[in-house]
Amino acid sequence: MQQFTSLTSAVIPLNLDNVDTDMIIPAQFLKSISADGYGENLFANLKTMYPDFNFNQAAYMSGEILLAKSNFGCGSSREHAVWAIQQSGIKAVLASSYSDIFFNNAAKNGLLLICLPESTINHWLELALADCNAQMTIDLVEQTISYQQQTLHFSYDEFRKHCLINGLDDLDFLLSHKAEINNYEQKHSEQKNSSTSR
Repeated sequence: MQQFTSLTSAVIPLNLDNVDTDMIIPAQFLKSISADGYGENLFANLKTMYPDFNFNQAAYMSGEILLAKSNFGCGSSREHAVWAIQQSGIKAVLASSYSDIFFNNAAKNGLLLICLPESTINHWLELALADCNAQMTIDLVEQTISYQQQTLHFSYDEFRKHCLINGLDDLDFLLSHKAEINNYEQKHSEQKNSSTSR
């Protein structure tokens, strides 16, 4: 999993509530047997239906931070939605709330999701729509976001923070404690053998 410590990027504003996983990656693109090849089809139906959709605009093509509204990632539990976002080049999503399943899928795949107050999200959406070149900086180590002369602190799970900063998925995290696990098993095996020999 790729490490995440800090990021400075332009922002892609998505001024929508209830963006579900079928909107993120439509079902007709879920035919691959691998986890690759989804990024180019991110928001494919919305791109087709709305020519002025921000993901069709060259001004937002380089953005690595997605700014959305409430209940982002609702709908089905498809992990492909996270893969599509990551493969499009987006490394962080800011919204006022998320689907629990989507949030967990994102955390396990190294996509940073930050939850912010609705008033902050709405204000920043206005700013991002007015200036596509403004840069946002996310510092996961310090848990701060700086944007348009404003810096605020955000909350984030300490375990997930540790994993993201160190580039560890759940299995990597367990393997990083292999020595402690082996010591624990050896100690309790010796205690068990000692008690049965009495």
